[in-house]
Amino acid sequence: MKHWLIRLSTLLALALSLSGCGYNDFQRLDEQTKSAWSEVVNQYQRRADLIDNLVNTVKGETNFEQDTLTKVIEARAKATSIQVSPETLNNPEQFKQFQAAQGELSGALSRLMVTVERYPDLKANKAFSDLRVALEGTENRIAVARGRYIEAVKEYNVLVRSFPSNLTAMVFSYKPKENFTVTNEAAISTAPKVNFGPGPAPASTPAR
Repeated sequence: MKHWLIRLSTLLALALSLSGCGYNDFQRLDEQTKSAWSEVVNQYQRRADLIDNLVNTVKGETNFEQDTLTKVIEARAKATSIQVSPETLNNPEQFKQFQAAQGELSGALSRLMVTVERYPDLKANKAFSDLRVALEGTENRIAVARGRYIEAVKEYNVLVRSFPSNLTAMVFSYKPKENFTVTNEAAISTAPKVNFGPGPAPASTPAR
């Protein structure tokens, strides 16, 4: 009986020690970041599916610029070829590849939308219009999901680096997780500015 009480006391002391050093917080925040990451991946996958349908619709426009369309197809293929999982958060190289590929796809899609402005019949196509609205909604959901992920990782990484929870991180091999670099992706995805307005008026001929 005495040995049992000693063992119980030891376990309770260990539990209190782990709790005080942030062990429970690590468990909670680790699950929180994984859940936020899963939502980011789901929204990017939804966008890829919509882009596939969009490409098929645009192909129906006989004279559409093939170079612009091809770049979207290639960027989508590259983005969807990168396999990601919760372990990606601990793999800096794979995480950067994923972010770069998604940024390139965003840029190619933006340029496609700019080009579409030159094709009134395609703009008036109901299927295209519906897909465009769906994509806009998905882009908003991606932004929200990314924001939640960024905040979750910030909170987790602060715990990893702060004392005394950093000691717990060392013991249980908790390492900082990768996060999005918004500036880099924004630069990749910026579409070129195209002016479809009237050109400059021709210079007047001086009177003789």
